[in-house]
Amino acid sequence: MIDYRLDAGVAEIVLNAPARRNALALEGLHALADAYDRAEADGARALLLRGEGPSFCAGRDISGVDPRTDDVAGYLDDTLAPLLRRMATFPAPTFAAAHGACLGVGLGLLIATDVVYVAGDAKIGSPFAALGATLDSGGHALFVERLGSHATLDLIYTGRLMSGAEAVRAGLFSRAFPAEEVHDAATSAARTAAAGPTQAFRASKRIVGAIRDERLGLWEAMALENRAQAALAATEDYREGFAAFQAKRPPEFTGR
Repeated sequence: MIDYRLDAGVAEIVLNAPARRNALALEGLHALADAYDRAEADGARALLLRGEGPSFCAGRDISGVDPRTDDVAGYLDDTLAPLLRRMATFPAPTFAAAHGACLGVGLGLLIATDVVYVAGDAKIGSPFAALGATLDSGGHALFVERLGSHATLDLIYTGRLMSGAEAVRAGLFSRAFPAEEVHDAATSAARTAAAGPTQAFRASKRIVGAIRDERLGLWEAMALENRAQAALAATEDYREGFAAFQAKRPPEFTGR
């Protein structure tokens, strides 16, 4: 079950199937995509994703899956990958509050989110050898980029799970908090972003994505920054920011 609400410009999307540790079957992926579509249609200026119960998301719901007839490619290629791309390109800052198990698809949801706050005792890794399966949802790319090939294969071969605190120290995610604080911290950050200069945040999101996906060097990235800055100069928030600075008052951004 996927819950949705919009408050003060922040769209909050909740994975709400705690009895299954928020594991996602095919219909859950479709519902999650619908929630992101709704958030964009509502004009959300920030988005927060979290999970209800003891875990953020334990991965794919395989409780009723028969491996002899399972359409793995249909789940991963046709539904999950487009959802993760949709999440990664959402036109506003996105945040996740993650705790408990963050595995498989759950890890992929975090990879596709801009800012990820994790509980210090969250569980992150690749326990899939016990299923005769491998890490998916972009996990290989994240781990190799941040941990290197040796540490990545160590996690995969042994099935060892990192804590959230360890994952943050390794550079996988943004910040670690005590489990009882992670939701409030992510909510506060999302609300701050929703009150900020949305067009400027969108520009930075596009630049960071290009640096990551296209492996841009310093001068190519700087050229993107220059073009973005020139475009932002025509926005209302840019003018408001300058006016507020010169008047020595807090800015009041509208996202335009």
